[in-house]
Amino acid sequence: MNAERPRLPFDRGIFLLTLLAGLPAVVLALVLLWRSDAGAAAKWTLTTIVVLTWAGVASEVQARVVRPLQTLANVLEALRAGDTSMRARGARRGDPLGEVMLEANALGDAVREKTLGALEASALLRTVMEQIDVAIFAFDEGETLRLVNPAGERLLGLPTPRLLGRRAASLGVSAWLTAPAPCRLDDVLAGSGGPFELRRTTFRQGGRPHHLVVLTDLRRALREEERQAFQRLIRVISHEINNSLAPIQSIAEGQRKLLSLTPRPDDWEDDVRDGLAVIARRSEALGRFMSAYARVARLPSPSIGPVEVGAWVMRVAALEKRLPVHVDEGPAVVAPGDGDQLDQLLINLVRNAVDAALETGGGVRVSWRAVGARVEVLVEDEGPGLPQTENLFVPFFTTKPQGSGIGLLLSRQIAEAHGGLLRLENRPGTKGCVAILVLPLGEEQTAR
Repeated sequence: MNAERPRLPFDRGIFLLTLLAGLPAVVLALVLLWRSDAGAAAKWTLTTIVVLTWAGVASEVQARVVRPLQTLANVLEALRAGDTSMRARGARRGDPLGEVMLEANALGDAVREKTLGALEASALLRTVMEQIDVAIFAFDEGETLRLVNPAGERLLGLPTPRLLGRRAASLGVSAWLTAPAPCRLDDVLAGSGGPFELRRTTFRQGGRPHHLVVLTDLRRALREEERQAFQRLIRVISHEINNSLAPIQSIAEGQRKLLSLTPRPDDWEDDVRDGLAVIARRSEALGRFMSAYARVARLPSPSIGPVEVGAWVMRVAALEKRLPVHVDEGPAVVAPGDGDQLDQLLINLVRNAVDAALETGGGVRVSWRAVGARVEVLVEDEGPGLPQTENLFVPFFTTKPQGSGIGLLLSRQIAEAHGGLLRLENRPGTKGCVAILVLPLGEEQTAR
């Protein structure tokens, strides 16, 4: 195997090539000089001048070639080291070497902008991670913790220096890297409480895969939702109970005064009988209210089975006797659901539509359509429309004199228990409103 011949350095090669280029002229000049009749001193002096000039020109050529390249190397070395402030001088258009310098300076400007952008983004990311109340962890491919924010420190109960570099198993959090994500964890660590929502994704750093784990504490959000729900519930229940207790208290006080009279009026028995009847009616109304609340609060889980949408709609529409309900037939589809609960849901929607239509002498129309993997059932009426759409699903809110205010709330709960949704909106361009019930179809169900 032949050893590789050492290469001549670039700057020395330029110097030698320049000497070689001038060699013929120098040799010719020296030959003519030494054949001339000049004295020996003059010949040696001129020879020295020629040789020094020859070497000086070669050295200058070497410097003019090498110096810009050294400058360019310094600029690139500074960029590699992260210093984006160094620029090459002498960069100008129309000069090949100047064009190279201009491009190097442009590269420095681009790197500087990207570096500043990355630093600003990194600073923003650190600030966000420090401020948000969400625990963030990054594990490398060996399940070693490489990043944690203050919320993660509080969750694990250790400072960052004692956490970084430890494996997930030693921290007791290996399940975070294997559990299906997203998912809900009732207790991420022993004694940490819960529930938490776990989300996980992967990213690459330095060409190696990492796991990013995000844990959101749901307790605060749930407590706030519970507090608001209790406030609404207490407000509604207090209102209904006060509406019943106020007349009961007033009538009872009147009866007490009546019975304390001596002598009593001739019709005092009729007054007592009428007062007790009012008390009984208000007590019965209060009992109905509490039963309605209990029915909403104790909605059972649906017993899922196949429901033929067409037959279901036809059956419910035929139950309404106050007004003919027109049915526009749609595709033959089957939705998974609890037949009894879905009957109750659609009965409520049709009854509300008929109540609204009777106010204006309009009609009611029910239809359904398949949209991808969902079926939409539409109940349209030609009534006066919805004056307060924001309160439709508020518990016990009603615009009907004899309404309980739970029909729509119960209907929405049934829809959501089936993985669907229910919304009501005014019909565009005409009077009345439309109730849109969206339910998922089975995995193998297709519209025909």
